[in-house]
Parts: sequence; structure tokens; C-alpha cells
Amino acid sequence: MNQAKREVPGFTELLSRFERTVSVLGRSQSTFNNYSRHVAAVSLHFGKIPTELDPEQIHDYLFYLQKKSRSPSQSYFKHTVYGLRFLLKSEGLSYDFLSLPEIKKEKKLPVVLSKQEVWQMLSCCKLLKHKILIGLLYGCGLRCLEVRNLRLCDLDFYRKQLKVVQGKGKKDRYLPLSEHLIRGLKKYIEAEKPEDFLFGEPRANRAGGEFDSRYSQRGVQWAVKQASKTAKILKEVSVHTLRHSFATHLLEDGMNIVSIKNLLGHENIETTLVYLQIAQLSTQKLFSPLDTLFEECRAK
Repeated sequence: MNQAKREVPGFTELLSRFERTVSVLGRSQSTFNNYSRHVAAVSLHFGKIPTELDPEQIHDYLFYLQKKSRSPSQSYFKHTVYGLRFLLKSEGLSYDFLSLPEIKKEKKLPVVLSKQEVWQMLSCCKLLKHKILIGLLYGCGLRCLEVRNLRLCDLDFYRKQLKVVQGKGKKDRYLPLSEHLIRGLKKYIEAEKPEDFLFGEPRANRAGGEFDSRYSQRGVQWAVKQASKTAKILKEVSVHTLRHSFATHLLEDGMNIVSIKNLLGHENIETTLVYLQIAQLSTQKLFSPLDTLFEECRAK
């Protein structure tokens, strides 16, 4: 982005308007950073800001990205289109201004761990910090940013609750804390002595200036990946996999879908309904015809 500011006329002013729009619409800083990087790449490629380009130039660039992409999901291509869409919105222009293509949303079901696999991950953690981290991600269904933002004051051991402050959509919510997790948290707090953020560096160990003492996003991702690798889980496990497993296991244990929606902090029930396609419910358990075939034909 700094290079684009130096080399592309009008980019600095465009970026300022773009940031203002993202902020006013309540989108996160990470959304702005992601989209603006893609807008900067387009600007540097042509030496012009995108609003000075014509649809033919944009299509040539998108075609170039498609050919260059090694990922089947073509995530870089998609985020470039999303970034340009948001930019046009901030400039008061329609998507037709650059004839941007429609991105069809892929309908993929999330990966879900079994309870045994979650147990294996917890058992394989060498550090208490990682065990508590994974315990919170799974036991409370937290997002990565939510677990990183947890403060000591958000834990209420007497009421057995955890407060998520300003989660996705700028909403607060309360989540139940397991007795097992409370015991682990007390042990962790006694040993690590965090002073503000639950997973943060004590003041004595921090760097100078406005150093963010929270556990980094990459640190959380690494801890989860390492635990799944040590547990020899073959599924593709991410931080969000634990959240998906939380919701699915609650559904299988008998919790109603509306309560699960509220615990997850979903805006719409449609988002939560996906877990009905994954959960193995005793009332509507699916089976293979091979099971009945063997039972009926083997004795004959």
C-alpha cells in the first residue's frame, strides 16, 4: 500500500475515502486491510487508481489472476473482486461501472471433529496454555479473535459464565463455562499470572510503546494445528473447526437450534441451520442400505 501511495496518483486520497466508508459501515480493520491490499495491487499493475480504468482492463487483470492462481478456490481472485466492489460502493458507483463478475458462493459443509478427536487434541497438548486455549475454543465455541480478546474480567467463575465483549457484529453475549474448564482456568491463571488479557504477556515482558500484548492470530492457529498434528488427526483442522464441533456436538446432545444460534452469536438462524445437515441425531439417524442388506441376506 505504501508503494501505491508513492507511485499511483490519487491513491492516497482514494484510500482515505475507502477507509472512511469501511469504518462507517462497521466493518473491521482486517476487512479494510485485506481489501485495500488488493486495490493497491490493481493500482500498481496499471499505474492508475481502479476508478480510472475501463471494464476491459479489469477483465484482463482478473483473467491474469485466474491463470496465475494455483489454488482451486482462487481466493486471491475472489478477494480482488470483493475489494473492487467495496471500493466502487465507497465511491458511489455501481458494480456495472467496471462490469465486475458475480462470485458464486461455494456451498461447503464444515469439517467437524468427533468427541474422541477433541479429547485426543486436549490430551496431546504439552503446554497448559494450549490446553486451556483449545478448551475455550471448543467448550465455548469462540472465534479466533474472541479468544484473543478475552480479559480476566470477562470470566465469572461464580456464575460459571464467560462474557464475549463486542464479538462479530459488535455484539456482546454470555456463554456457559464448564466446571472442568473453570478448574483448568484457575490453574492456568495461578501459574501464568496474566494481568489483563487472559492470553497476554505480563507488563514486565512486553516490548516498548503501544505493543499489543494479546496472543497473536498466528500463535492461536499454530497451537491448534500442532495439537491436531500430534493427535494424528487426518482431517483438515483449523481454529474454526473447534467452533463447528462445539455447535454440532451441542445439537447431538439435545440442545435446540435457537439456543445454539444465540451461543454462537449468529445474526440469522439460516447460518446455524447448516449444523442440522451434519449432526447425527438419534431421532433421525441416517444409515447405509448395506447395513440392512447384510442383516437380511447374510443368513439366507
